[in-house]
Amino acid sequence: MHFITRVLFFVFTISLFIQCKEASKTTEKISAEINLIKHSEGFSLIEYDNFSILKVKNAYPEAKEVYTYVLHKKNAQLPDSLSSFTKIQVPVQKTIVTSTTHIPSIEMLEMENTIVGFPSTHYISSEKTRALIDNGTIREIGSNRSLNTELIFDLNPDIIVGFSVDGDLKTYKNLEKNGQKIIFNADWTEKTPLGKAEWIKFFGALYDKNKEANTIFSKIEKEYNDAVLLVKNIKTQPTILAGSIYEDQWYLPQGDSWAALFLKEANGNYLWKYTKGTGSLALSFETVLDTGKDADFWIGPGQFTSIDQILKTNSNYKYFKAVKNKNIYTSSSKKGKTGGVIFYELAPNRPDLVLKDIIKILHPEVLPDYKLYFFEQLK
Repeated sequence: MHFITRVLFFVFTISLFIQCKEASKTTEKISAEINLIKHSEGFSLIEYDNFSILKVKNAYPEAKEVYTYVLHKKNAQLPDSLSSFTKIQVPVQKTIVTSTTHIPSIEMLEMENTIVGFPSTHYISSEKTRALIDNGTIREIGSNRSLNTELIFDLNPDIIVGFSVDGDLKTYKNLEKNGQKIIFNADWTEKTPLGKAEWIKFFGALYDKNKEANTIFSKIEKEYNDAVLLVKNIKTQPTILAGSIYEDQWYLPQGDSWAALFLKEANGNYLWKYTKGTGSLALSFETVLDTGKDADFWIGPGQFTSIDQILKTNSNYKYFKAVKNKNIYTSSSKKGKTGGVIFYELAPNRPDLVLKDIIKILHPEVLPDYKLYFFEQLK
C-alpha cells in the first residue's frame, strides 16, 4: 500500500508539473499577443510567431472601417482565418509615401532608400531625402488630390502608404483594383504628442525593424517625459496667446488639441485651455484681443516673419503685450531648400524637441544650454 501511495504521489507531482508548464506556455502566448502600442489610438500592432497583425482605425475623421493588414516574412504559413485581409511581405523593399510626416520615421530607421515616389516633393525638407529626389531615386507622382497612376504602376512599389483627410478614397481604390497594395497611415489624427510619435512603430513593422523602432521611440518618450518633470513644480505659469488670423477669423488651438497639450506640459497658462475639442477655435480679432491682450507670450503667429509685418497688417496688434515686448515665437520661418516648413514635417515625430523649445521660451532658466530647434523669436 505504501508503494502504491508513493507511485500515486509521483504521478500527481509529474502531472502538476506538466500542468504548470502548460499554464506557463499559455501565459507566454498571451503575453506575446499583447498590443505593442502604448500611446497611439489610431493603430494597434500585435506580433505572433510567423506574422504580425497591424490594424488602423481613424484613418480619416469619422471613419467607421478598421483596416487590417497581415505582415509576414517570405513563405510564412498563415492561418486560413486571415485570408480576407491585405497581406504584406516584410521587409518591404519599395515604398511610396504620401505625407511629409512619414519621412522622418523612415529616415530614423535608415530606410529612406526604399522610397520610390512621393506627391508634391517640394514640400519635403529633409536634406537626406531631398538628395534622393534630386538624383531621381524618388519620383514626383503628382499631388495627393491627383496621383499619377500610370507612373505609380511603372514604379510598382511593394506598398503605398496613403492617408485621407475627408474619406475620399477613389484614387486608392482604383490603384488597389489594379494590383497595388494600399496601407493607410493616420498619424495626423492622433491627439497627443507621444501618440503621433509612436507611429514610427508602424514603419518599424513594415521594414521588419520592430526592435529598432521601439528603441528609437523609447528614447523620444524618455526625453519628453524628463522634460515634463523639469517644469512640473515651477509655480510661475506665463500666459500664452496662440494662432493667427486667416480670412478675418483668428484660429487658435482648442484646449484638448495636440498644440495646446504642449503648452500645458511646458507649464504654461494657455488662455483658451478650458475650451473643449481637438481642432481649432475661430474667433474675431476683438474677442482674441479682449482675452489675450495681456498674454506674456504669443506662440505660433501663422506666417508672420517679423513684428513690423504684424503691425503693418493691422495696427491694432500694438495693443497686445506680447507684441510690445517682442515675445513672439514662430515655427514657420525655418524651411527646407524648396520651401517646406521643417516643423510640419518633423515635429510630429520629435515631440521631445517641440516641448523643450516651448520650455526654453517659457522657462529659459530650466534649460540654460539648450538652443531652440523649431522656433525662432520674431524681431
